Amino acid sequence: MLDAKLVLFLALGLVALGFLAYWIRNVRSQRKAALVVAPTPLQIGIGFVTNFFDTLGIGSFAPTTSIFKLRRIVPDEKIPGTLNVGHGLPVIAQAFIFIAFVEVEIPTLVSMIGAAVLGAWIGAGVVAGMPRRKVQIGMGCALLAAATFFAMTNLGLFPAGGNTLGLASPLLWIGIAGIFLLGALNTLGIGLYAPCMILVALLGMSPRAAFPIMMGACAFLMPVASVRFIRTGSYSLAPAIGLTIGGLPAVLIAGLIVKSLPLTALRWLVVAVVAYTAVAMLRSARVDRQPGQS
Repeated sequence: MLDAKLVLFLALGLVALGFLAYWIRNVRSQRKAALVVAPTPLQIGIGFVTNFFDTLGIGSFAPTTSIFKLRRIVPDEKIPGTLNVGHGLPVIAQAFIFIAFVEVEIPTLVSMIGAAVLGAWIGAGVVAGMPRRKVQIGMGCALLAAATFFAMTNLGLFPAGGNTLGLASPLLWIGIAGIFLLGALNTLGIGLYAPCMILVALLGMSPRAAFPIMMGACAFLMPVASVRFIRTGSYSLAPAIGLTIGGLPAVLIAGLIVKSLPLTALRWLVVAVVAYTAVAMLRSARVDRQPGQS
């Protein structure tokens, strides 16, 4: 009988190959239409820096959104899709590392991953079809939430959690429902790291158990969500490729070599930048409002 972790790794590998094949086919079709542009060094650098610190616990969605918005690299309405597509393969690499080295009970891990994927599939279908202004409002609110979570981390306001590595009913069903919602919100750019840490701690699990759950969930849900963004063209190709090219080596360096760094000062910087970006996103939504719109 195959080991449960081995089955999970095989599933991750299949998801990675399937996503990569689907994305390559899309890139080839865009190349035929002369729509393919190579990523810039800046875009690759963004991928390296954001994924490096994502592996160490900062999160990548909010910082990447801030850079994309402030540098006007990606149109606002295409930022959610670009985040999911571009960070997809680096997060799969993170999942392999954390599932291999951090223990959590397999039934809890698998059920919460499945719920997050379902939430992301539904959420991506909604976000991919949303008009620009609604995406701006949604991302502005998501960024404000992310900034709040970063500040709570620095101030030590997260619940302490417990020592268990798995959940039983009814807590397991509460965890499944909670991460389903987080998976849906993840497609807007709120990120899963801090909310998942809070959820796991509130359920009495060890805070370390959040890492394989979070990374595993993202490793499955982001490629699944990305298929919908790619299908509708709701992402920017060159920046997404840049995130992937820069992100993969960054994950390996951070996860296997560096492993940890003091991040408190960096988190306060992220709080300031993300909060500013949230206000800018909401202001853009106000400017984009058409006469007669509510």
